[in-house]
Amino acid sequence: MFVRNLTDGCEVDQVMLVREAEVRQKRDGREFLKLTLADRTGRVTATIWDGAAELGRHVQPGVAVRVIGRFGSHPRYGAEIVVRALRRPAEGSYDPADLLDGPPKPAEQMEAELRQLTATVRDPFLAELLDRLIGPSGRCWPAYREAPAAKTYHQAYRHGLLEHSLTVAQAVHAVSNTFPGIDHDVAVTGALLHDIGKLEAYATDGLRIEMTDAGRLQGEIVLGYTRVLRTIGAIEGFPDDRAEALLHIVLSHHGSLEHGSPVVPCTREATLVHFVDNLGGRLGSFDRLEKELQEGECWSGFDRALGGGAYFAAGRDRVPCEPAAAEAA
Repeated sequence: MFVRNLTDGCEVDQVMLVREAEVRQKRDGREFLKLTLADRTGRVTATIWDGAAELGRHVQPGVAVRVIGRFGSHPRYGAEIVVRALRRPAEGSYDPADLLDGPPKPAEQMEAELRQLTATVRDPFLAELLDRLIGPSGRCWPAYREAPAAKTYHQAYRHGLLEHSLTVAQAVHAVSNTFPGIDHDVAVTGALLHDIGKLEAYATDGLRIEMTDAGRLQGEIVLGYTRVLRTIGAIEGFPDDRAEALLHIVLSHHGSLEHGSPVVPCTREATLVHFVDNLGGRLGSFDRLEKELQEGECWSGFDRALGGGAYFAAGRDRVPCEPAAAEAA
């Protein structure tokens, strides 16, 4: 049984992946352990009331655990598992692939689409930059193909960065032919490279995604800017205006100073990449939340990335909707 198939009142005895673990205190001072557990179909909250301090030292994000308990939907806190026992899973008792989320398209298909898209970039300097970084023999390609796009909120899984960067670039490619004055080649190249700093900002062992020291100390924007700048410097004759236009996209793609960009978007191309990037991230959050809905639900719980609950109804083959907790506890 996967997370997606859990129903109110059902008994749980299965292997799940720990995504988050935190020891908290009740009002009376007693400790309890709050977990976020997951498999490839979604996530669910779990609570352990006894032995929280001891378990908290051993249950870490990225660890697979056998969970024994009862699943229910609390009127205030939403869907959760009340855990009676937590154990190490027996060797060979589960398939790791069942625990890991992933993109809807195979990586091979996304790579083919990426090659088709990069072929539309006709500027020789930008085309060479893309080839050096993410071409079939590019120094970053193996990592770019495998890396997650985030730690939590969107495409936080293997091939997530490829999926996110490709969808943003495909949308930018389409929109650049609709609005006048947009340099297609600069915009598409910027879209494909805007998050390349995440290659150094995040590290993953397949089950766990963590910020690296470089990611914490410098941030993914600085790391991406430095990598692109260094590669531009190795291409003889790279035009200064093209370099400036592209680097501005990398620096400004978060859109505002409070969101981590050292500058705000000041060009058509940077503005386009920022808004499409933001849209891609938000829609990725909808994908994540939809996977977590239980049968009969059409509202997710409160999601910090969206600032509210997400609603799903059209086109979903479901029984009549029951309200889920849409506000933060």
